Amino acid sequence: MCSACWQKHPGRPFIRGEHLHDRLADPPLWLTDFVVQIAARHCVARACGFITDLGRLLDDEHSNSPQALLERSRRPGRSMGSFARALEDFFTPRGLALPTDQAERLAVNRRRRRVEAAPEPLRQAIADFDAFRMRAQDRARRAGTRPRSNHTLETALTTMRDLALFLMTHRGKDDWALVDVHDTEAFLATLPKARKRRLTVLRQFFRFARSQHIVLVDPTRTLTVKESNGFRGRTLTLDQQRGLFRRWTTDEHVHPHEALVGMLALLHGASSSEVRMLQIINVDQIAHTVRLGKRPPPVPLDPASWTALQRCLAHRDAWRTDNPHVLVTKGTKAGRSPASTAYLSHVLDDCGFPPRMIRSTRLVDLVNTMDPKLVAAAFGMDPQATLIYLADHVDEGRLPAP
Repeated sequence: MCSACWQKHPGRPFIRGEHLHDRLADPPLWLTDFVVQIAARHCVARACGFITDLGRLLDDEHSNSPQALLERSRRPGRSMGSFARALEDFFTPRGLALPTDQAERLAVNRRRRRVEAAPEPLRQAIADFDAFRMRAQDRARRAGTRPRSNHTLETALTTMRDLALFLMTHRGKDDWALVDVHDTEAFLATLPKARKRRLTVLRQFFRFARSQHIVLVDPTRTLTVKESNGFRGRTLTLDQQRGLFRRWTTDEHVHPHEALVGMLALLHGASSSEVRMLQIINVDQIAHTVRLGKRPPPVPLDPASWTALQRCLAHRDAWRTDNPHVLVTKGTKAGRSPASTAYLSHVLDDCGFPPRMIRSTRLVDLVNTMDPKLVAAAFGMDPQATLIYLADHVDEGRLPAP
């Protein structure tokens, strides 16, 4: 066999695994299963590289327990490396090791970068505010309540970083005690559409700053949101909906992921998160139903949506993956994690409409033609969440005759 053929031979990882097994004085019991898994999920060259890296770890003087191997295999930096992810995907489902805290480490670094981007005179108060909210998050986890997500904490730090830069650049203030209501109002005016979200963060920060005697007066106390709670998003026209339906049911060149995400959003009001977390076990092949997110009952699929789902499952089978999710990408086929939120946010780029706009169109139609409480119960939503779609709408059939 020539070198080129040998490099691509599918039996090469198993031969290297046997050599490693014979070379070790006390080979672990799980070694053969690990070789089988990585040979099935990765190409020949990468699988052989993983076995070589594993042999290097097993030969050193440190502990060879699965947890110790997993910790030593991690690379420093934003990514722990493909080898560490392969070990985690193998050890964690079998109960041999605990999952890594890679997501928490990345979140810590993201928050640190936001704090360090603030001007030095105003930085310490933002750092103290971040530490205060992290302690609150930890208490919520211990109490079993709903802690703030890492995304929420990072968004708040982004707002405070922008406020600090605004104060130094445009208002010439380098002390939080000098901030007044005019400064905060000018800052909120820079992004009018984000006024409500930003004002919520500012109120939380200055409430904390006042309790720590950083400021004497809360400059946000007299500010108001100045916006209604009604729905202000964009929706699709009937012709646009028909065009999308024809695109996802007749065009064979459309990617299966786009067709599935689009059809579930257009006809069933599914969010990107619900489709992203959809797993194979949530699909009932007999009843033609799926379980989406927190919706109590299974969602029956119409023939067009079911066809889009079957296309997506066929695309998944071509990857030869053990990933339990319906949407499997090139980056997730070797593991068990769902597709990234960034992938879902761009999966409908080719059709020209964002997923939220398509979903909002369906929700607006359902809420205004049915009972909002029934819609909330069917979608697993809070009843107040559906009421925003009724803003400024009055059913003329229920008005008294003039």
